[in-house]
Amino acid sequence: MATVTVNGGQQVHYVDHGGDGPAVVLLHSFLMDVDMWLPQVEAFRGDHRLIAIDERGHGETPADGPFDYWDVARDALAVLDHLGFDRAAVIGTSQGGFVGLRMALLAPERVTALAVLGTSAAAEPDEVAAVYRQLGDVWAQDGPDGVIDGVAAICFGDTFDATAWKAKWREHYQGEHARLLIGVLAGRDSLVDRLGEIQTPVLVLHGTADRAYPVEKAEELVAGLPNAKPLVTIADGAHFLSLTHAADVNPHLKGFLAAH
Repeated sequence: MATVTVNGGQQVHYVDHGGDGPAVVLLHSFLMDVDMWLPQVEAFRGDHRLIAIDERGHGETPADGPFDYWDVARDALAVLDHLGFDRAAVIGTSQGGFVGLRMALLAPERVTALAVLGTSAAAEPDEVAAVYRQLGDVWAQDGPDGVIDGVAAICFGDTFDATAWKAKWREHYQGEHARLLIGVLAGRDSLVDRLGEIQTPVLVLHGTADRAYPVEKAEELVAGLPNAKPLVTIADGAHFLSLTHAADVNPHLKGFLAAH
């Protein structure tokens, strides 16, 4: 584990898993951290140099004030600078996909390939954003216990044991910090009209049981991205499917990375 200071004083925690293969940046979901990628590290480490990043406000990476996902994308690019990589592939689940898409727009020459899972290019609809902000208010004022099981069900589905992750949420995401992170999620901008600018090869995977974003959001991505591969749907896959359905998604990710 390591920490680097980037972009005017922002500390970013990351794990460089080492290896001599091509660099791959791993970007986790909302409320998660670098440990989300342990199934992929186990499967891919021999073939790739895997770099998992705690995104701003998550895990061991602080958030000292307002930010957006463009800022997080710049953080990830700065970590690559620090490690001496001009180019890398990027894999992102949900929020990590938001960040990966923005990396590809900010520095198209640096993102060799992009895989996104359970993500969307669209902004949250106003009514959904309002519900998220209300949830953030409740979480900040009353603590996570009244909402955490419902949030976990959306993220992990019904069959994955999320006990350890919910314990992390209770420990790390309290008060105004929780409100800040939920506000960033709810207030993100749309990229739908800019997808045509992303020329890098993109693999889109989506679970059929995703409770956060319907499969139509994945179809929108594939339709708008000039070099998107055919959509891969994972039967009964939950929103955080890179973790909950790793055995199903890993062969697709491994083949995509090998090709690009």
